[in-house]
Amino acid sequence: MNKLHSYNIYKLRDWIDINKLDWIGLSLNPNAIDLLERNLDKVVWSFMCENPNAVSLLEKNPEKIDWYHLSKNPGAIRLIEKNLDKIDSIRGGLISLNENAVHILEKNHRYICWNWLAMNPGAIRILEHNLYEMYYCIYLSSNPNAIHLLHKSKLDWYWLSTNPNAIHIIEKNMDKVDWAGLSANPKAIHLIQKHMDMISWEYLCSNPHSDAMRLLEENQDKIDMGSDPSQNWIRLSSNPYIFTYNYCQMKENMKKSGIAEGIMKHVWNPERLMKICQKYNIEFHDLI
Repeated sequence: MNKLHSYNIYKLRDWIDINKLDWIGLSLNPNAIDLLERNLDKVVWSFMCENPNAVSLLEKNPEKIDWYHLSKNPGAIRLIEKNLDKIDSIRGGLISLNENAVHILEKNHRYICWNWLAMNPGAIRILEHNLYEMYYCIYLSSNPNAIHLLHKSKLDWYWLSTNPNAIHIIEKNMDKVDWAGLSANPKAIHLIQKHMDMISWEYLCSNPHSDAMRLLEENQDKIDMGSDPSQNWIRLSSNPYIFTYNYCQMKENMKKSGIAEGIMKHVWNPERLMKICQKYNIEFHDLI
């Protein structure tokens, strides 16, 4: 496991009630690894198979791997490459959504689901060579790297509203915007803030932007509203921004690992400090 994740460098934001969080969403959350490691009995393994930062946990628990969901995981490409027979047995699974598996798809067209591939930002080359597959495909509207291909497919305003690279199109067509899709779009936060009355709070819960998280903090009652508040909490639980850096723990980790001492030796190296003094024409005693 990446050392950054083997230590507890994240903590839940103070206003987040851990008792309301949903373990399906948390299992998908790339910043929840420490929490998941401490609660393996609550993990929803099929969904954690899609978590790019959970590959080490999955390798330690191979019997828990759901290959259908793992095929979508961009962090699990090494596992996928070693087990193509399992991908073959599920007819490709969700691999068409995996932006790090394009080289596999180029050699194995039988794995391709064109609707899912249309959403894959890494698959533009394949899509450009198979535009006839895109003509009636609404999902291309969601692909941030396919803006130049949109005139070749059926435009869909829900999916286009989720597209972070389509803001220039959205701003010129505000009457066509789907506000559920737009509420989840991190690049549309300025539009969301201007039209608070149009927000879909369910979809805002999944918006990975710090200002979206601030809006949710200021309107916590909205998270528990709607026809099915549990869906709001699933979306919020999967949002990486419900976590923030745990600086106290990071400092402690650095002390234990010896990194802090190494950094101090580098920062306060006399030769380095003298070069800084000469460069900026300052006295040594003023610097320290």
